[in-house]
Amino acid sequence: MTVYKSLDLCDLDRMFSAYQHHQSEDSDDSGYSTLTPCKPKPKELSVIDGRRAQNCTILLSRLKMTNEELSDAIWSMDKAEELPKDMCEQLLKFVPTSEEKQMLGEHDHEINDMARADRFLYDMSRIPHYEQRLEALFYKKKFTERVSECRPKIEAVLDASTQVLKSNRLQSLLEIVLALGNYMNCGARGNASGFKLTSLNKIIDTKSSTNRNITLLHFLTGTLQKKFPDLLMLDQDLAAVKEAAKVNLPELEKEVATLRVGLKNIEKELQYHRTNSQGNYHDKFVSAMDDFVTVAQYTFTELEDQLKEMKSAFSRAVKAFCEDPATAQPDQFFGIFNMFLTHFTEAHTENEKFKRLKEEEERRVEQEAKIKAEKEKQRQKRPKVEQKGEFDDLISALQTGDVFGDDIAKMKKTRRRPRQAKADILS
Repeated sequence: MTVYKSLDLCDLDRMFSAYQHHQSEDSDDSGYSTLTPCKPKPKELSVIDGRRAQNCTILLSRLKMTNEELSDAIWSMDKAEELPKDMCEQLLKFVPTSEEKQMLGEHDHEINDMARADRFLYDMSRIPHYEQRLEALFYKKKFTERVSECRPKIEAVLDASTQVLKSNRLQSLLEIVLALGNYMNCGARGNASGFKLTSLNKIIDTKSSTNRNITLLHFLTGTLQKKFPDLLMLDQDLAAVKEAAKVNLPELEKEVATLRVGLKNIEKELQYHRTNSQGNYHDKFVSAMDDFVTVAQYTFTELEDQLKEMKSAFSRAVKAFCEDPATAQPDQFFGIFNMFLTHFTEAHTENEKFKRLKEEEERRVEQEAKIKAEKEKQRQKRPKVEQKGEFDDLISALQTGDVFGDDIAKMKKTRRRPRQAKADILS
């Protein structure tokens, strides 16, 4: 209807809307605005996936940096150390895709209307090799930490492999275990020249026929205590076994491979920037990463050489115990030794406890025997005096008649009465 064209609908909305705002200083007493009639706020432009935009906005709110500050950090390879490494990792999840770059590029004339996430992706897409820069920055921040996680694992397996090969105590113990096994299996199976390493932890399953709380491992540690006490210090020879038993070799190799690939990617990116430098004074990629790569290459070469040495030592140890190097893994191989050492120590501790309880029981029995003997000795001393006194008391009682109690008293009274009656008659 043409009548609407002549009506001031904006003022109508302002004055009679159910959702009123506080009166502005820019309005007169009549309630009419003294400014230009209001315009509806333009809707934010968003062309990326809604869920992705929401997650990106949440990340940016946590980061608390403007797009300009983020761009400066990427250009300078975070010289000011403003980007935490965990945020770098999260930012890698929101690298603009080629499709997003195209869609955002079609709206570059509307950048001021873009939603927070869209504007962020648009601004980052304007940085050449943004994804490669961010990956290199994250690699640099995580490199020392990753190397520090790999090196103790390599050293643990290397040390444990050397220890199981060189331990004389372990060799002597295994000989004793074999001798016990051959004796118990005398006959067709009693002449074995060796046994599978996994059988070592089955010793604890062999129970005594007289006491089910006692196992063959208790007997073994008890025998060592009496005959070969030095072998009880086996755990000192195998100090690295516990940590080596925690190492997952495929995961360790995967982590080292990730370090290798990441370092090569940075080297390629350095070469690209050296040959395609556009003279941007903000771009510090080459200067920042060149020194890092020099140090990182040396560190990684050491780590890789150490890994090769570890694998070689582990292979020798596995072969020495007649296991298959192609299938054996450190966590399984050293896990056998670690479990045995745990049970071995527990059995020795329990033997000591049993021994202590036995000694306490023997002391108690001995003490009771002493007390009993002392009482008997005292009892044997008393009878000579007591028996003489009892004999004298018996004679005295017989003389007085007290030994017969009330009966003898009655008899005396009965005897007195006839005599008294006779006396009366005579009188």
